[in-house]
Amino acid sequence: MFGTLDALFAATVLFVGGHFLLSSQPVRQLGVKWLGAQGFTTCYSLAMSGTLLWLMLAYSTAPFRDVWQPPVVLYWVPVVLNAIAFVLVFAGVTTRSPTMVGGDKRSPLGPEDPAPGILRVTRHPFLWGTTLWSLSHLTVNGDAASMVLFVGILVLSLGGMWHIDQRRMRSMGAAWGPIQLTTSTIPFAAIASRRTSMDWRGLGLWRPVGGLALYAAFMHLHPWLIGVSAMPY
Repeated sequence: MFGTLDALFAATVLFVGGHFLLSSQPVRQLGVKWLGAQGFTTCYSLAMSGTLLWLMLAYSTAPFRDVWQPPVVLYWVPVVLNAIAFVLVFAGVTTRSPTMVGGDKRSPLGPEDPAPGILRVTRHPFLWGTTLWSLSHLTVNGDAASMVLFVGILVLSLGGMWHIDQRRMRSMGAAWGPIQLTTSTIPFAAIASRRTSMDWRGLGLWRPVGGLALYAAFMHLHPWLIGVSAMPY
């Protein structure tokens, strides 16, 4: 179960595939029918928490097998990308969004402001944050275990954007239209096409500052949390 790359690969497949499988329309409908909405949500959360714990333990005990050696210059990539990632994640979890968990059950924001703040940049700020986080780690971690883990997170993040859009389109119906028209999956695409403009007031200064503060704290604690410095010394 632990200590091998096969165990890590199995944990990654179960964690990533489990998200897509359990949140798919047929499985969700069947689960709600048998367990009720709250019961299914509880089971889903427990299952994903369990597979996440297995994934973390499998990664921490996987053998180190060097696949390639990244050049030194690439070690600056995570320093830059993760700063952006933390801002996206922090802004995403602090902004009312129809693409977050349970977002389709909330009352519509109204046609005058269907997507405030960071949602004008992308309707999936959290998943773009995890995308940048996984990409940045792939640039500097050339061992097999890291490649399995971060490619898995990358697949979950990018595939999750499409998966959520399809689910919201079905569950929200006409209410999804204004959101789709004024936002984009690709960052800044809606702004560039003039379908919307940046909502600086909705974003607020405190969200970028809060994201960067968390980034600075995590960079400082990285040697104690992960065991290596995040700085390219």
